[in-house]
Amino acid sequence: VDGASKGMGGSMHMYRREANFFGGNGIVGAQTPIGAGLAFAYKYNKQPNVAVAMYGDGAANQGQLFEAMNMAALWDLPIIYVCENNHYGMGTAIERSAKSPNYYKRGDYVPGLKVDGMDALAVKQAFKFSKEHCLSGKGPIVLEMDTYRYHGHSMSDPGSTYRTRDEITGIRQERDPVERLRKLISDLGLMDPTEVKAIEKAQRKIVDEAVAAAKASPEPTSEWLTKNMHVDTRNVRVRGVDAYASHPVV
Repeated sequence: VDGASKGMGGSMHMYRREANFFGGNGIVGAQTPIGAGLAFAYKYNKQPNVAVAMYGDGAANQGQLFEAMNMAALWDLPIIYVCENNHYGMGTAIERSAKSPNYYKRGDYVPGLKVDGMDALAVKQAFKFSKEHCLSGKGPIVLEMDTYRYHGHSMSDPGSTYRTRDEITGIRQERDPVERLRKLISDLGLMDPTEVKAIEKAQRKIVDEAVAAAKASPEPTSEWLTKNMHVDTRNVRVRGVDAYASHPVV
């Protein structure tokens, strides 16, 4: 009960306003219009901020994404739409789910860039450019991050029924972002190997402590199962829904 969702949801229900993180969503793609709303608020209040709405290639075909992009473009809202293209969505190859898998071009009237999402420096520069674009009053922009996931979409997905293990291994060896950055640091002599290991050790410690804290946190009681889900509906009548109400045929 100590977590961001108070034990009542998973990764799709995290929210922390203090960190300007307005949450994931259980509805696929629903964060894209929320992002447009945030961008509208920033512009309306004349704040020098940019909203970032992230979605996967699986959500890229959702109608609400195009509705939100249309509004964002009409009003020149400062928002960066980021499509994390891992090529398989929940388990379907993009060639089978999208007639046009060039997601950075999907905005039509919204400019877009395709970025190597496995290159940390390329991602940094893409965001720098996009933020400047939005804050200059030019409106929204789309970033397609060409990336990959090594594991399944969820715990119920082994991740190897729709692709080969050789493919996974090959991409991990050739494109792994951490290894690529480590090699770049080493080749340019930017840091000593012992410094890199010290950083990795410190990061693992942070993760281990977070996992330990999560496991130690008590689970919510059974009374919380229906919390925020139902209201007292006594004396409330909804036409066509109340099984005990009858209506004359017109």
